[in-house]
Amino acid sequence: MMTSIVQPQPGDGQGVSLRRRLTLPLLTLYGLGTTVGAGIYVLVGTTAAKAGFYAPVSFLLAAAVVAFTGFSYSEFGTRYPVSAGEAAYVRNGFNSRVLALVVGLMVAVSGIVSSAAISIGAVAYFGNLIPLSPTVLTVLVILILGLFAAWGILESVAIAAIFTLIEIGGLCFVVYYGYTLKPDLITDLGRVFPPLEIDAWTGIISAGLLAFFAFVGFEDIANVAEEVRNPKKTLPRAIIFTLVIATALYLAVVSVVILVVPMGTLSSSAAPLALVFGNAGDTTKSAFNIVACIATINGVLIQMIMASRVLFGLASQGGLHKILTYINPVTRTPLVATAIVVAIILGLALFLPITELAEATSRIVLIVFVIVNLALIRLKLSDGSVRDDIFQVPIWVPILGFLTCLLLLLSGLI
Repeated sequence: MMTSIVQPQPGDGQGVSLRRRLTLPLLTLYGLGTTVGAGIYVLVGTTAAKAGFYAPVSFLLAAAVVAFTGFSYSEFGTRYPVSAGEAAYVRNGFNSRVLALVVGLMVAVSGIVSSAAISIGAVAYFGNLIPLSPTVLTVLVILILGLFAAWGILESVAIAAIFTLIEIGGLCFVVYYGYTLKPDLITDLGRVFPPLEIDAWTGIISAGLLAFFAFVGFEDIANVAEEVRNPKKTLPRAIIFTLVIATALYLAVVSVVILVVPMGTLSSSAAPLALVFGNAGDTTKSAFNIVACIATINGVLIQMIMASRVLFGLASQGGLHKILTYINPVTRTPLVATAIVVAIILGLALFLPITELAEATSRIVLIVFVIVNLALIRLKLSDGSVRDDIFQVPIWVPILGFLTCLLLLLSGLI
């Protein structure tokens, strides 16, 4: 018999709890803010370095892997709509507090490492506008975003939602501007389809691990479940909308960028989309760099929020020190957890390169996805009843989620 999840209780004894203030549009934009900002604005160049003109296929491969797990998260999110969602899923699937704590910590670490990686990309874009050293810019960006994360969930997510709309507009402008530079671009799209050759697909699969990083973010939706209105309906819809919209944007933007920007220049850039506007006027360049700055800091902000909520959730479930459950009665946010997350992100961003951080994030998240899918398989085998009050998927969905994530994880070791 599976144990039920321990409901989070505030650690300060004041009865202060998180507020359910997030609606479907805000939650979808929250998920898109991480996936879109992290993947496109930062990692197109490093992905193209491995897959070449076939980079769009790497993103499509990553999307296919993520899709099955996305549906698994949709069911789990309606079963256990709590902070530190993955830990709750694993605890109920395997009846193991230890494994749940390990998975929860991995999720928090993935958010922290991901934020550090995106911060590096953000600083690269800011460097095109502000004549300060990368170190100074890194410190300023992370500390200011830490203050926003501590402000309040509605305020910080509302800001993130506005930023997300701006960054999506920026991506649409990249596609439009790229088309004006190369009107015959559509007839060139055939170059992105790989031949049935081992060398081509080796590069595509290798780049798939980096492309997977671009989709890291949809699972963040599950970790703010305690602040979502009607989570049993809102969570699965937000996850599905996030993945569909992100995939469409990725394929369009990556295809345009690799056909417009010289491959040698693209593959070595930490601010790849700015290269599309290399010959544009100063006003256009500056406008896009501002949009790119907004997009990347949005990804950092959202991952900060997620990681702090995971630490809060783990502490609420008794896995970490209860000081992490402290919620400020004014901001109604977990301030101690947020401060710890910000400090670690700052250290990683200052001392590690973006590619290592992105690949580390992908590996951590893939391991978590493997375990979460296994937990859902076990839960379904032990309790196969059909319930009307939750979103349910057939058992072959988590099975394929487990296999695809495991194969992509192993491919990164080849």
